[in-house]
Amino acid sequence: MKILITGICGYVGSTLASSLLESYPGISIYGVDSMLRPGSETNRNRLQKLGVKLYHGDIRNQSDFDNLPAVTWVIDCSATPSVTAGTDGNISSRQLFEHNLLGTVNILEYCKRHAAGFLLLSSSRVYSVKRLADLAVIPEGEAFRLNDSQQLPPGITTAGINENFSSSPPLSLYGASKFSSETVALEYGEAFGFPVWINRCGILAGAGQFGRAEQGIFAYWINSWIRHRPLAYYGYGGKGYQVRDCLHPQDLVPLMFKQMNTGSAVQRVLNLGGGIGRSMSLAELSSWCRSRYGDNTLSSHSQTHQFDVPWLVMDSSIAETVWDWRPQTTLEEILTEIALHAEENPQWLELSGMS
Repeated sequence: MKILITGICGYVGSTLASSLLESYPGISIYGVDSMLRPGSETNRNRLQKLGVKLYHGDIRNQSDFDNLPAVTWVIDCSATPSVTAGTDGNISSRQLFEHNLLGTVNILEYCKRHAAGFLLLSSSRVYSVKRLADLAVIPEGEAFRLNDSQQLPPGITTAGINENFSSSPPLSLYGASKFSSETVALEYGEAFGFPVWINRCGILAGAGQFGRAEQGIFAYWINSWIRHRPLAYYGYGGKGYQVRDCLHPQDLVPLMFKQMNTGSAVQRVLNLGGGIGRSMSLAELSSWCRSRYGDNTLSSHSQTHQFDVPWLVMDSSIAETVWDWRPQTTLEEILTEIALHAEENPQWLELSGMS
């Protein structure tokens, strides 16, 4: 089997590549990356030593696909990942859609040309911001929990948000770009007869993740705490009670390999997240850091960002029922792995673009 991974020099792409090679000897992996993200160079040599054939290319440019070899499957890990992208002044809204949507179309054209299957890593942010923000939550300890007395909308239980939760706007421009990519990918697969899988992930986290908040709040928070950089809570009273779940990307590999080796399609769109057992609030993450490294400077801002939500935990029960999939890496293992990497790489924030 030959696999092309786009965005392979990012944290998720490089982790999937190394995990696939370790778990399934005999496969060949090719990668394409624009190398524009700070920190990408740190993964190049490691991937080449593993036997990955790397190509320099930007998925926004169709001509950059011309020299790529034919493969069996494409795993798309290339995306502008920030929920505020297109509105925060760092990139324009047009640039966001050129990368996250036009880039997807270019990849799908490549898949059509080579009859390759397509596996898209999507996001929990395809779900309605308004519906999520309207959820009734109550503080419990240092975190929000769902209020059990409310009538929950379709697609959510105390186990989390499932695939039937609303994707009605507003989603954020980022969420809209990913949801549009999902739709286009499924249509391409139907129209041109190649398999497509959409895996909606919660926050992906682990050692070596670039130390920027939009690329992974867990890695950013721990790296910043160790270096005594000031941190801040924003919104919902400024207490840091907002809850997210996290998942190690290596835990995706067994399911993705099954997807690449089956022709049946019970459901093409799946939630894949850490779930309740791998969820925590920023305040709880701060307590974890404090117990390991001592105190740090924290400020509080009560104004809530327009795309923030109080509670977002993924329910992956369909993947568990249909594919016998469940996360393997515990929350404590993920946090410890990030911390050990942060300790061993004191310049990580600077390497990954934080001034």
